[in-house]
Amino acid sequence: MSTILSCNPEKNLILVTGRAHPQLASDVAHQLGIDVLKTTAYDFANGEMYVRYTESVRGADVFVLQSHAGDVNKAIMEQLIMIDALKRASARSITAVCPLLGYSRQDKKHLGREPISCRLIFDLLKTAGADRVMSVDLHAAQSQGFFDGPVDHLIAMPVLVDYIRDRFDGRLDNVAVVSPDAGRIRVAEQWAQRLGGGPLAFVHKTRDITRANYAVANRVVGDVNGKDCVLVDDLIDTGGTIVEACKVLKEAGASSITVVATHGVLSGAAVENLKNSGAREVVLTDTVPINESKRWDGLTVLSIAPLLASAIKAVFEGGSVAKLFDTYPEHHGQGFLFA
Repeated sequence: MSTILSCNPEKNLILVTGRAHPQLASDVAHQLGIDVLKTTAYDFANGEMYVRYTESVRGADVFVLQSHAGDVNKAIMEQLIMIDALKRASARSITAVCPLLGYSRQDKKHLGREPISCRLIFDLLKTAGADRVMSVDLHAAQSQGFFDGPVDHLIAMPVLVDYIRDRFDGRLDNVAVVSPDAGRIRVAEQWAQRLGGGPLAFVHKTRDITRANYAVANRVVGDVNGKDCVLVDDLIDTGGTIVEACKVLKEAGASSITVVATHGVLSGAAVENLKNSGAREVVLTDTVPINESKRWDGLTVLSIAPLLASAIKAVFEGGSVAKLFDTYPEHHGQGFLFA
């Protein structure tokens, strides 16, 4: 195993990973110039999990990378067990790196007698022994306040914006940025600013809060007629919201639609839904694993590993995570907070 040594010879960085997304951990380790610490992990017959580290972590600054994807509950539980093992093995500090934080969409109560599950996840990470949490594009930036400690809220926008700019070969005069609902209009505004201040629109939709993954897109607010629309969201689950949005954009005269999102959960019939949505391209990052069975010619997956590696290095060296986004100053004070 190799580690990053700081100017303080008593400090060293260790990266460990659960089984939810080992490829991402390997890519992050490559960016950092280290190896992922080998970990023994397996399931018992009754579904309980066992974890043990193969080398000492005493006095190390350990980053536990686990995206809450696939079997979400299992991924969360495995990360909690890994954190507990590190705490009992005398790690100097423990950072839970959750590229996609499970239950982040359940950040408030819509009806009486509901849980705020996002708060519970942060509480569990803290109780297990995490000193810090790092995540990418939380569903609601203010949910960082649920954790009693530093939260590094990374944004994938720089990665995605650069790709879109290159995709249109810098010719952005005809590009309109579209939010799939009114709730994410601020993010769409930031996108529009980064793409040259072009037109902005959003899809007015209604959601039945008593039914999971169900929303109806009603109309487009804003002029998209003849425009190349970039439809931006944080997460695509079943694809229902995006498909409905694509439909009303086409009806409103959109020339083309490019769908962009950070997290590609792609549950159920999402792949078929997106293939048939009318979008010319769907652009995602690899915060969650997207296996070959869920890939098609119209899908582009961008690596989030350089961003995660840069943030991990900044935290380890006591630097500023915010400086990673200095070329995007409009984020500061607009819902994106950095530790």
